[in-house]
Amino acid sequence: MNNVEIYTDGSCSGNPGPGGWAAIVIDGEDVNQLTGGEPQTTNNRMELMAAIQGLASLEEPTDVKLYTDSAYVSRAFNDGWIKNWKKNGWKTSSKKPVKNKELWRKLDAQNARHDVEWIWVKGHADNELNNLADALAVDAMNQYK
Repeated sequence: MNNVEIYTDGSCSGNPGPGGWAAIVIDGEDVNQLTGGEPQTTNNRMELMAAIQGLASLEEPTDVKLYTDSAYVSRAFNDGWIKNWKKNGWKTSSKKPVKNKELWRKLDAQNARHDVEWIWVKGHADNELNNLADALAVDAMNQYK
């Protein structure tokens, strides 16, 4: 298996409002910047899309270190939220439907395809690649303003 690093970020103006996402996929010397967005969305949906698209871009099962400044995304895997949601029929601990279930299911499928280490990084801090992902996500969002 290859070792790949992915830096992801999502951005939204208004929440809901226009949004963008970005994933920087680093595979050895190869660096790919993926971006996209939607005219009406939420920040959490864009954070999920960034991770989904970054992982989906990998053709083969891969060892991945995925860096995100979204506690929503990282904690779902690191704190076992997603396992509990699936066990409870995609309901939260308070028995409410999980928001963004269709995106969580896509991300869970990508997570199962790869060996992913989910790493939370502080946003808008001194992590150069997280800052680049943020700038790319904002640029993608601005196309929908």
